[in-house]
Amino acid sequence: MTRTGSSPGVLSIKPFRRLWIALSLSSFGDWLSILALTALAGSLTKGSAENYAIGGVLVVKLLPALVFGPLAGAVADRFDRRTTMVIADILRFSLFLSIPLVGRLDWLYIATFLIEVVTLFWIPAKEATVPNLVPKDQLEKANQISLISTYGSAPVAAATFSVLALISGVVFANQRQQANLALYINAVTFLVSAATIFSLREIPRQRGKVSVPSILKQIVAGWRFVGSTPLVRGLTVGIVGAFAAGGAVIGIAKVYVKALGGGDAAYGVVFGMVFVGMAIGMFLAPRILKDFSRRRLFGLAIIGAGLALVLIAIIQNLVIVALLTALLGAGAGIAWVIGYTLIGLEVEDSLRGRTWAFLQSLVRVALLLTVAAVPFIAGAVGQHRLKYGKNGVYHFDGPNAVLLLGAVVAVIVGLLAYKQMDDRKGIPLSRDLMAALRGEEYTPEQPGSGERGVFLAFEGGEGAGKTTQARLLAIWLRDQGFDVVTTREPGSSKMGMRLRAILLDKETTGLSSRAETLLYAADRAQHVAEVIRPALQRGAIVVTDRYVDSSLAYQGGGRELKVKEIAEVNRWATGGLTPDLTIILDVPSEVGLGRFASPADRIESEPREFHERVRRGFRALAEAEPHRYLVIDGTQPQQEISRQIHDRVRAILPDPVPATAEAVTSTMPVISD
Repeated sequence: MTRTGSSPGVLSIKPFRRLWIALSLSSFGDWLSILALTALAGSLTKGSAENYAIGGVLVVKLLPALVFGPLAGAVADRFDRRTTMVIADILRFSLFLSIPLVGRLDWLYIATFLIEVVTLFWIPAKEATVPNLVPKDQLEKANQISLISTYGSAPVAAATFSVLALISGVVFANQRQQANLALYINAVTFLVSAATIFSLREIPRQRGKVSVPSILKQIVAGWRFVGSTPLVRGLTVGIVGAFAAGGAVIGIAKVYVKALGGGDAAYGVVFGMVFVGMAIGMFLAPRILKDFSRRRLFGLAIIGAGLALVLIAIIQNLVIVALLTALLGAGAGIAWVIGYTLIGLEVEDSLRGRTWAFLQSLVRVALLLTVAAVPFIAGAVGQHRLKYGKNGVYHFDGPNAVLLLGAVVAVIVGLLAYKQMDDRKGIPLSRDLMAALRGEEYTPEQPGSGERGVFLAFEGGEGAGKTTQARLLAIWLRDQGFDVVTTREPGSSKMGMRLRAILLDKETTGLSSRAETLLYAADRAQHVAEVIRPALQRGAIVVTDRYVDSSLAYQGGGRELKVKEIAEVNRWATGGLTPDLTIILDVPSEVGLGRFASPADRIESEPREFHERVRRGFRALAEAEPHRYLVIDGTQPQQEISRQIHDRVRAILPDPVPATAEAVTSTMPVISD
């Protein structure tokens, strides 16, 4: 796969480094404020009112984004960005400083609401500034660093809050004064951020033109697209449901930790463990389960997070709860990174922004409704004492009920997402998962196929080099003593040659996208019946130049038909025959098309946008099922590409001499590499 160039040191760019420092401080302050404000709200109330006070803090933090988000995004970019960010940080410093000085719950709510409104102006100004401070080829790296800073500062803020709580617990006896110390530190971070941005003279003054639709319009527009796409529908159900369950945890965490006998320090630890788990899930799980279907893993991760939440709700031990919270975070991290990647690969550029806006809008609504409902659910359940044994008493209170309800939601949406997105139907999950843990691919046996050979397919866009590499691989395999059959699509049978003439002739006009898809499927059905399956049944190695994935990428991505429907037609046409390994040669469309002196056929003559959609289609297929694909950067030298193909193919090759012949000769042939 084409790799993004790693030009050294985006942080070596001084203007961006200063902005990154300000972003890190701002993110740190935002996370610290959640802990400090909920702790202070709890200390300003007593008894069951504490649930409502904490829930109120979270509601006023989420509400401005729903009400003023589109307006702030449109207005903020009409002012000088540097001035906007400096003023916003000074206002946030002043408001955070005022909360402990006033010391009243009503002002805490008002100040928190105003802080979030000001933040809405800061964020779009920052987002519009980054592309002007780094070269285009380093923009992706800069965005990655910004994302890491945003979420990576959460566990740092949680650890800081816990340390401040321990220190203030020794110095101050009053819990309110303990929370105040964290708010003072929090205010200072925004003052330092303002000073850092003020010194950043490189921020451009030009005005942008931004049009931001309302939350309602984003949801309505997005739903039309999501409702017709199974993958994005599954991602939507999973992500929104997971955030709703997460909102239940956030809304009740402070009260639950207190019920378990923990103070503010323990609250900070539990909060931080969520993000530690997220980091572990994001980085380790895709590497450990690199051969497991990403679409299956997405739903399973949410189900796993829900099961962890069940244990959190019923096991009333603070240390175990903290460890289980990390497990909960790991499930959320896995789901988030897979969802983020699949949307980026599966959804085309013209719809990707709309899809993200739709998801973010739904997530905000789900979080707000959940956080607002949590105190009432907890209050309605009340406190219950369940006796067991002679002297045992189990406490089941409102927080336990809320956590269990969140767990049920997570498990249900995980199951729904799994059902929508499962791309390996008919393959047992347990065997598939165990094979992935062993670093292998689970391939079900095909009854009645006799001694089956190996099926290899080459895929890629126009000019990727498939035909050349397929020929070179066949030569290499024959040198090893294998029976090799090379073939191609369309046109490897007498009927297929006629279909090829229709499909690729530039004089063929008026052919609908559906008719084109069915003609390719008809050629493929004859190809499998006449060439591929007989060769496999006699134990040969079949190397084909194009197969089913070409239809999924060209007609699904290029023609923008429904991939699921194309897959079903081709599954029926081929009898479910799937390659043991699909090799995708990935090249930018301009590079591949530039290898032709002139467009030679009807498909090659399609516009550049068509071929870019095809390329994204191939990449999405490989990302969803990495266990059966090898994606290679097709711009590399021919010898390097062949070497990578040989290394992967060698691992799945059978003995070139059948077992029956070995039984007769009792000798093992010498095979040269």
